[in-house]
Amino acid sequence: MPQLRPDNAILITLSAVGAMGEATTYTLPETVRSIVFKESERLDGAYPKIEGYDFNKGVNYDELFKSFVRTGFQASNLGDAFQIVNEMLDWRLSDETPAEDCSEEERDAAYRKSVKCKVFLGFTSNLISSGVREHICYLVEHRMVDVVVTTAGGVEEDLVKCLAPTYRGDFSLPGGVLRSKGLNRIGNLLVPNDNYCKFEDWIIPIFDQMLEEQKSQNLLWTPSKVIARLGKEINNKSSYLYWAFKVHCDATIAFPLLVAQTFAVKIEKNTWTSS
Repeated sequence: MPQLRPDNAILITLSAVGAMGEATTYTLPETVRSIVFKESERLDGAYPKIEGYDFNKGVNYDELFKSFVRTGFQASNLGDAFQIVNEMLDWRLSDETPAEDCSEEERDAAYRKSVKCKVFLGFTSNLISSGVREHICYLVEHRMVDVVVTTAGGVEEDLVKCLAPTYRGDFSLPGGVLRSKGLNRIGNLLVPNDNYCKFEDWIIPIFDQMLEEQKSQNLLWTPSKVIARLGKEINNKSSYLYWAFKVHCDATIAFPLLVAQTFAVKIEKNTWTSS
C-alpha cells in the first residue's frame, strides 16, 4: 500500500525484489500524489443521487417512473423523457406572462387557462409494424396528441394490419430464404406477401372512387385529405388512422411525399388503369 512521508512523496514498497530478499522502495514525485489524492469536488445538490425504486413500498407507478431519472444509464434518459412529456401535458398558456401586444382574448384568464400545448407525435413506419401501433392508437383515440407526423409507410402498415396480421420472426432470418416462401422481414417481424395483396385489393377501388370525385367535384386531394379518407374507409378500431378521422385529430402526415414505399405502386397502378 502507498505510504505518506513528511516530504509529501509516495513510498511504494515492493517485497522480495532484491537478490537477498530485501525490500526495495521507490519514491514517486509530487505530481503523482496530486493525482492519486486529488480532493473531490462536492456533488451534493449539483447532481441527482443515484437511487433506484424501493419495491418494499409497494408498486406505485408514478413514483416508479419518477425514479428512472435517478436510476442511471439509459433509464435516466427515459426518465428525462417522462418529465418532458408531463411538462407538455401540464402546460397552459396561463403559465406564461402575457405579451404586451397580445389581444384582449389572450389576456383573459379563463382563455389562457384553457389553451394547452399542441402535442406533435412523430414516428417511423416500423413502429406501426410492431406492437407499438396499439400504444399510438390509444394516444390518438383519447386525444392525447394533436398532430401525427409519420411516413407513407406509417400509413400503409396501419392499414395492412387491419386486413391481416404480422408475425414474430427473428432478426437473423435470411432474406433470400424468406423471399422463396413469400415472406417479408421487418427486423424480427414477418409479413406474408398476401397481406400486401389484400391491401392492394382494398385500396385500388377507393382510389378509383376518389379519382371520380376529383373529376366530378373538382376536389384537390392533399396528403392529409387522402389519409383522412383512408381512415374513414378502413372503419377499424385497431387503426390509429381510423381514430384520427373519428376524433378529428389533425392527422397531418409529414412526407415530403405520399408516394413512398409500396404506396407509390398502388397510386401508379391506379394511374395506369384509370388512363
